[in-house]
Amino acid sequence: MQSIGTFLVFVFFFCISFGSVQATAPFSTGEKLTYSLKWGFLPVGSATMEVLPRKLVDGESCHVFRFNVQTNSFADAFYKVRTTIESIVDKDFNKTLFYQKNQSEGNTRRDIKVEFDYQAMKCYYYQGVEKQSEVSIPEKVFDPLSIAYLFRFNKLSPNFQMTLPTCDGRKFKEIIVKTGKRERISVPAGKFWAYGTVPEMQNLRGVFKKSPDGILCVWYSDDAMRIPVKISSKVVVGSFTATLVEAIGLAR
Repeated sequence: MQSIGTFLVFVFFFCISFGSVQATAPFSTGEKLTYSLKWGFLPVGSATMEVLPRKLVDGESCHVFRFNVQTNSFADAFYKVRTTIESIVDKDFNKTLFYQKNQSEGNTRRDIKVEFDYQAMKCYYYQGVEKQSEVSIPEKVFDPLSIAYLFRFNKLSPNFQMTLPTCDGRKFKEIIVKTGKRERISVPAGKFWAYGTVPEMQNLRGVFKKSPDGILCVWYSDDAMRIPVKISSKVVVGSFTATLVEAIGLAR
């Protein structure tokens, strides 16, 4: 169960941007997606994704997103998770400006902040007030949370692949993701036509290092909003599933 919060965040947000981009955002302030989480057949917690009110950064009205994951009372007895992540993206959705994570997982407590300096082409990783590391970045890069929303700007199509530059403050990665077939997915929130998206596992780190044969798939609804409706993975620590329970404040 080590770093389960980090793993849950990753499986939600590995997908990439590709295809034909629509002009208007497929989400709006007030959107909230709620998921139920299971390890195997056992319910272990819940997660939410939210679009928060915009924030002024250097005079620009920027996008703000929040992800929260928490275990239930059953899982708390083994490994309690209460982790929150926030991301700020520039007004034109070209790059991440700031990323932070308040991590509480088991005995681990971390207050992480990541600053993106595009003039210096550097990304700085802080724990508390202390800078832990820095990494070189390209002109445009996205954090693990914002790429989930970036993906939703694009029309889906089968059998396509693309690469997206991603940085969590410690490592820069170019993640290659492929789309699969269109299929009918049933979750507590309803039935959806959706496309499954799968990353190339050799590009991933963390829990997947010990799972060379691991499987990870996220299904995005085949509609104008393209919301993630289901996440499924199978790795060395077991199988994980997240399913959409409720979606409110959607941009229709």
